[in-house]
Amino acid sequence: MHTPSISITTLTISKKLSITNMALPNNDIGEKYREALAAQAHIWNQIFNFINSMSLKCAIQLEIPDIIHSHGRPMTLSDLVDALPINNNNAKAQDCVYRLMRILIHAGFFIQEDEGYLLTPTSRLLLKDEPMSMIPLLQLQLDPIMMNPWHYLSKWFQNGDSSTPFVTAHGKPLYEYAEKEPKFSRLFNEAMASDAQLVASVMTEHCKGVFEGLKSLMDVGGGNGTLAKAFADAFPQINFTVFDLPHVIEECDEGIKNLTYVGGDMFKSIPSANAILLKWILHNWNDEECIKILKKCKEAIPSKENGGKVIIIDMVLMDHNPHKGDHKSYETQLSIDMLMMIITSGKQRNQQDWTKLFSNAGFSNYKIISILGLRSIIEVFP
Repeated sequence: MHTPSISITTLTISKKLSITNMALPNNDIGEKYREALAAQAHIWNQIFNFINSMSLKCAIQLEIPDIIHSHGRPMTLSDLVDALPINNNNAKAQDCVYRLMRILIHAGFFIQEDEGYLLTPTSRLLLKDEPMSMIPLLQLQLDPIMMNPWHYLSKWFQNGDSSTPFVTAHGKPLYEYAEKEPKFSRLFNEAMASDAQLVASVMTEHCKGVFEGLKSLMDVGGGNGTLAKAFADAFPQINFTVFDLPHVIEECDEGIKNLTYVGGDMFKSIPSANAILLKWILHNWNDEECIKILKKCKEAIPSKENGGKVIIIDMVLMDHNPHKGDHKSYETQLSIDMLMMIITSGKQRNQQDWTKLFSNAGFSNYKIISILGLRSIIEVFP
């Protein structure tokens, strides 16, 4: 009877340690077992994917990126352990920090040289004082309030008793929940504003044409006004208005000359302006709701001949081509599409989906500017 070949390691313990490895090709165990073991490894990888996220959350809570950055040079493990706000009076602490850093190095957040740990371009976006810091988004998405709905996904599919798994978990839609929970509302708005500086920098340096000829711009769903503030500073000749729910803007600072705040409901009416800005808004809503929003936008702007337009910052879901080498970007877009299904009634859309929305809302044409990484700028004209 033929038995599968195995990898054998023989250890002889003496004054000298002798190790013999006999690694046999995977093909020797047969196609059936080779495929099963590969499938097992793939499933393990997916099961334990959350460990990268939670390890990163731990590193942020311990302020590891800031500690390494403040050190000013490669930081040794022992120096890092001494600097961390932990009980470091035992050898276990050093071993555990080493293992935490090892997985974060593998995930690309740090590098290790002979002298010690260093930041990467990725972890520089996780510094507290970095203007483009993504810490607020990480804190929001990995908060238990946002994580709990994922545990209700199968129940939501089975029962169909609510609009989203978020409602199944918390009893009310996301925005109603935020209105009743000020702490969560602040966390949410800070997260939505976390990439405003990066978006503003790209647009003001490389997309000035988007703002050409405008006298006024209405940032609908603009949250705490972080993006509008950056635009107002870059384009002092344009009057900017942040339009959002009253509880969102009630504590906003109106200290900028060409920036004001207005409370209201975009489903009822939107104040008039030359252009409407919708940053990461439409992906929160289903097609019917998006058409309502877009029609309200169309009512608020002048004709195309008079410079009216809607400026959308959102994803255009790419057509996946495994040979293009964009697998990670496509995977991230799909993940965010699932996130929209979980917490809102929205979704990510491909170009055909956007075309249908604009047509049904009564717009004549549009232009896509693919300059914001996973997202694009879409200029839509009445």
